[in-house]
Amino acid sequence: MISEATAVVRERRLFYGWYIVAVGFVANVASAFSLASTLSVFMKPLTAELGVSRGVFSLLRSGEGIIAASMAPLIGTLADRYGGRWMMALGAISVGIGYIALSHVESFAQFLLVRWSLVTVGDAFMGYMVINIVIAHWFYRRRGRAIAFSGMGIGFTKVFMPIGAASLIIWLGWRQTWLIFGVVTIVLVVGPALLFVRRSPEEMGLAPDGEPLRAESGKRRGKLEDASSRFAATQEVLWSRSEAVRTRAFWLLVVMFGVSSIGVTGLNLHVFAYVSDLGHSPVVAATVMSVIASMQLASPLVWGLVAERMDPRRAALCKFIIQGTGLALAITTANIIFLYVGFFLYGIGLGGSMVLSEIFWANYFGRLSLGKVRGLGLLLTQGLAALGPPFFGFLFDLTQGYGLSFAIFVGALLASGLMSLMLRPPVKPSR
Repeated sequence: MISEATAVVRERRLFYGWYIVAVGFVANVASAFSLASTLSVFMKPLTAELGVSRGVFSLLRSGEGIIAASMAPLIGTLADRYGGRWMMALGAISVGIGYIALSHVESFAQFLLVRWSLVTVGDAFMGYMVINIVIAHWFYRRRGRAIAFSGMGIGFTKVFMPIGAASLIIWLGWRQTWLIFGVVTIVLVVGPALLFVRRSPEEMGLAPDGEPLRAESGKRRGKLEDASSRFAATQEVLWSRSEAVRTRAFWLLVVMFGVSSIGVTGLNLHVFAYVSDLGHSPVVAATVMSVIASMQLASPLVWGLVAERMDPRRAALCKFIIQGTGLALAITTANIIFLYVGFFLYGIGLGGSMVLSEIFWANYFGRLSLGKVRGLGLLLTQGLAALGPPFFGFLFDLTQGYGLSFAIFVGALLASGLMSLMLRPPVKPSR
């Protein structure tokens, strides 16, 4: 039994869960190297040198989305069972080797093969789903801010990535740029993951949020007993996948975030080309992407704190409205001021996506079965998201513009906002 003196000392120290969050931040930084927003900077030089259209090139992201989605149930189950320590380290090694291999490809088929194998599979092991599952084990009441801090790594990378990648491509070429990404990924993730990541606070004699851990008598001996015991009890419910899929909440979460993800993945890949097609310079296109990313960096913490203090459903409604309004403003004119203001608002809304979705899944289905339920949900949402890049790409090939695809995306965001109001916590069927 942990003595009271030991508990007091531990309370005064920085809660170990924040070290997990820090590792999650740097892992999200590295994971963002593979995102569509990063790949969009490479689109024009790659399609020109490898001889493919934008529509065909967009199939790359669809394939990656389908592969990642199909792996999600397995990855979630492994994260539940073993934690994220070795998964993140091995995944980073695979991604790093994949980026180095990209610097040597001679055809689009080779580029496709490397991205779909080493990069996509490795990123599934070290990416945000594994990170957020581990963080959800370490936090209850502060879960919103913890996931937000970690997710800010993606926003941090996106702020500097467009200009940084564009500059590296100009100075060194796209091949050497991938080589640099490979080395940085391995350095950022492998060591910190092995040194600091642990499966759960209970393994270290701690409790979620850094609360004192007290032993109890009877069947509940050793479980957390604090002011939020009622909420904690719901977190310890064990769900099977078959039970989860029979709940309304599961399908609303899948559709709500899946439909909006179709537009997010499509826009991320094509926004650089869209802005430059309007007649603006590559530097302006890169700074537009940085505006979006800067809001993804700045706003997640706000969304996390808001979700801790108000009904997350209302927070989600606000998020979708802000995101949709911003995008509508950005596409109504080629005026550079409206372009920046619109994508500024869009980025604020986008910054809440990962935070709020992870809070919903963790709060509704608990710690014990989060991986397998979240993995199944991710299979479906990423399957929908995989439709985004080719939808935008082939619609561009058909209409020679992005106006129609962006307008459809605005409608999808508003529809997702309405669906958020229909969410209710699921009730596990009694046996």
